[in-house]
Amino acid sequence: MKTQRLTTAQAIIRFLLRQQVERDGRRQPFFAGCLGIFGHGCIAGVGQALQQDPQFRYYQTKNEQASVHIATGFAKMSNRLRTFACVSSIGPGATNMVTGAATATVNRIPVLLLPGDIFARRNVGPVLQQLEHPSSQDLSVNDCFRPVSKYWDRINRPDQLMNALPEMMRVLTSQAETGAVTLALPQDVQAEAWDYPAALFEDRVWRVPRPAPEPALLNRAVELIRASKKPLIVAGGGVIYSEATEALAKFAALTGIPVGETQAGKGSLRYDHPQNLGALGVTGTFGANILAREADLVMGIGTRYSDFTTASKTAFQNPKVRFLNINIAEFDAFKHSGLPIVADARAALNALAKALRGWQVSGAHWKRGERFNRAWDKEVDRIYHTPTGVPVSQGEVIGAVNDFSRPRDVVLCAAGSLPGDLHKLWRTRDPKGYHLEYGYSCMGYEIAGGLGAKMAAPDREVYVMVGDGSWLMMSSEIVTSVQEGYKLTVVLLDNHGFQSIGGLSQAIGSGGFGTRYRFRNPKTGHLDGDPVPIDFAAGARSLGAHVLVARDIPELKDALVKARKQPRTTVIVVETDPEKRVPGYESWWDVPVAEVSEHPSVRKARRDFAKAVKRERYFL
Repeated sequence: MKTQRLTTAQAIIRFLLRQQVERDGRRQPFFAGCLGIFGHGCIAGVGQALQQDPQFRYYQTKNEQASVHIATGFAKMSNRLRTFACVSSIGPGATNMVTGAATATVNRIPVLLLPGDIFARRNVGPVLQQLEHPSSQDLSVNDCFRPVSKYWDRINRPDQLMNALPEMMRVLTSQAETGAVTLALPQDVQAEAWDYPAALFEDRVWRVPRPAPEPALLNRAVELIRASKKPLIVAGGGVIYSEATEALAKFAALTGIPVGETQAGKGSLRYDHPQNLGALGVTGTFGANILAREADLVMGIGTRYSDFTTASKTAFQNPKVRFLNINIAEFDAFKHSGLPIVADARAALNALAKALRGWQVSGAHWKRGERFNRAWDKEVDRIYHTPTGVPVSQGEVIGAVNDFSRPRDVVLCAAGSLPGDLHKLWRTRDPKGYHLEYGYSCMGYEIAGGLGAKMAAPDREVYVMVGDGSWLMMSSEIVTSVQEGYKLTVVLLDNHGFQSIGGLSQAIGSGGFGTRYRFRNPKTGHLDGDPVPIDFAAGARSLGAHVLVARDIPELKDALVKARKQPRTTVIVVETDPEKRVPGYESWWDVPVAEVSEHPSVRKARRDFAKAVKRERYFL
């Protein structure tokens, strides 16, 4: 048997270089390279291996959490068929990646993490950055990755790779079980050599199948649909990852079943498709939420039914409502006691369309859905184009960017009040044109995730829309975008604080406590003094970005024109009024309010909460 004498780190990189993925006959490399920052826990191991094998490109990021966000944005844009590896040193470098790992796993996005670890031979412990535990010598900070990883392993001997690497790939390429995969790498083991079988480094193709629905369950699904009077489709991210958007558009047009979209599923239909009701749930449209309330059959396709989608289990109020769930993941297919169709979304939709040939919803239900589609478009137009003065409203900013962008351009966001407004207002024209990380709603994802999306689709313009709160948490990858020549257009909304949670604070009677950027007031002891002046333009300029400042919508439109002509990342700073909010429509979100309080506003909010929470349902 032929062997190759390699260090553990060299073997990992050489293995990753040979992994390919195939779906529908299209084959491509699974890994696009490695992101990360070197420290003493990885520079002599993985760092040396990357230097020795330049085919596996290394990208120097500026924050380890951002590394994982870049990989997540890249993999999401690639429909989970490609990703990056992320390397870090031990200690703070490793634990910086935990938030990114959770973000990837919650959203079912494949990312490989290679954190350095403490010495396996232990004799030099405690090493720098090692967290000691008196109860165990086999515990390190990398154990923090266990609950946020879909697969976790610690490589204490070079030969353990023989088992770990195939298992790692099994999880990463599984459409049902994917997420963050962590291989903790003790720094001494990274540098140790072993005679690896040459076969380990041959090209390996991981085929992504399209499982078809089980026939008996498919027949039962057809019976449920035919018996329904007011069916509703909930289109989740699985529709897009499965590349089932065309199948869904044809199915909805043939049957007349209206469609509501989750955050991950927005873009499943074009905004002007007659059956598209738009966003569903807490951040939903009036049409989607009214028809959800009345639906007697909810067809969840590729959705995990988060609390924002179900409006904290208050969205579906028909006493006879049934659920039909099409999902590649059995875990999600069984939710809400639904009929579980464990299958690929595209395969299932095609099978249902064939079995339901000739069947349609009633004319009244069909026309009602189309009326809601047209009415919502008028509401969007009103918010986009009704001047509100200066500072401008967030809705106007979204409208200006949406009107200016081209159909294949990408808008990207993650946290704050922007995701809710974008979910309601953005007119999607392309399945990959709307990129929201909202499973974890991770502040700081925006610019790093935008860079990952741009790396996956360099031919598209990427518009990163970010609030000042997320910007202050993580804007470092502006430098990486400039360094690598990946241009982003960042629209930075300066609304003077954490306005999403500020609005929520007002709603629960707390008046926005602790959510505005203000100096401490010596009279009250709270942060309700004068505003803190922050020069966002100067900060962005210091990171190497081209910077433009817009005070009103005409200036914003002019800035967007100039940004498109710029060859490097451009940041457009625009001040918005946090009190000029986009309304909520026919929905509610469960945020418990203090049961006792000295504040009358809190007591009132508690009374309202006690009434609303009674609408929450169990689906048995």
